Amino acid sequence: MAEVVVSHEELQKLTALKLVQAGLDPNHAEMTAQVLVHADLRGVSSHGVLRTEHYVRRLNEGGLNKSPSFSFNQTGPCSGIFNGDDGLGHVVAKQAMNEAIKLANENGIGMITVMNSSHCGALSYFVQEAAEQGLIGVAMTHTDKIVVPFGGAEPFLGTNPIAYGFPAKTNKPIILDMATSNVALGKILYAKEAGKEIPDGWGVDGDGNSTTDPNEVRALTPFAGPKGYGLGMVVDIFSGLLAGAAFGPHISKMYGDYNKSRKLGHYVCAINPSFFTNKEDFLAGMDEMINEIHQVKPAEGFNQVFVPGEPEQLKEEKHLREGVPITESVYQYLSN
Repeated sequence: MAEVVVSHEELQKLTALKLVQAGLDPNHAEMTAQVLVHADLRGVSSHGVLRTEHYVRRLNEGGLNKSPSFSFNQTGPCSGIFNGDDGLGHVVAKQAMNEAIKLANENGIGMITVMNSSHCGALSYFVQEAAEQGLIGVAMTHTDKIVVPFGGAEPFLGTNPIAYGFPAKTNKPIILDMATSNVALGKILYAKEAGKEIPDGWGVDGDGNSTTDPNEVRALTPFAGPKGYGLGMVVDIFSGLLAGAAFGPHISKMYGDYNKSRKLGHYVCAINPSFFTNKEDFLAGMDEMINEIHQVKPAEGFNQVFVPGEPEQLKEEKHLREGVPITESVYQYLSN
């Protein structure tokens, strides 16, 4: 499928306008567009503006609150509960991380559970916000069932991503953002949109057999077998049960029941290194670690060893200079 290259400024403007046209609060539309374009800039198109049409449908059919009233209940010096009032998860998670950052700056740690939210997009955005302020960021969210448990023949857990952001002194932050499935569902959707095959092992068909056709995928597999399965369950406990939300097969579907609120939960955390060690030493140590990893001899077929999130950071720098590639169909949707 043909692609077009669009400046990130234009892409953000078009995306925000599309959401405003669907009735979303303009400030929330702008914040949501920032998170979506952030994903496209980093080359994670599965969580980028491709998703706009889905959010517009939910806004139009009543599954998202167009003008939510957020509330935050601080339950202790380092803890709190953020109520998203069924708004767009991108805005909800961003505001919740802001509360976590405040607590971390004041008391060392901010741990926030989020209730009554919806799909929040790429978690890297939220942990990066913490890392850019010299804090360690953590974020988790559950999703509806699409991943088979290790040893199972039918899905039980979601892709249940987890992300970490670590600041450094002169280097850019280390950003680890990963699904606990072999691949995020959004990458299957992007391959379907682009008319491309997927690698073997990404998804299974209705009989549980691996398929390279994204149209035949009925479930995903956990990464590293029992390890990914176990970590996926941990994410569901933190962002689901700890947030008073549903778990596994009880989570409402993203694609379906567009007139109903999803009531998703998230977990965000910010940690202030200065409450545990000398902050300048910590940041300098992060630089030293990154620089030494860059000096590791690369294996055959590799030019350099990168830290987590660095390939995406390099793509972001390139796309900021040269523009963001998106499929022509997505661009046509946003432009009309």
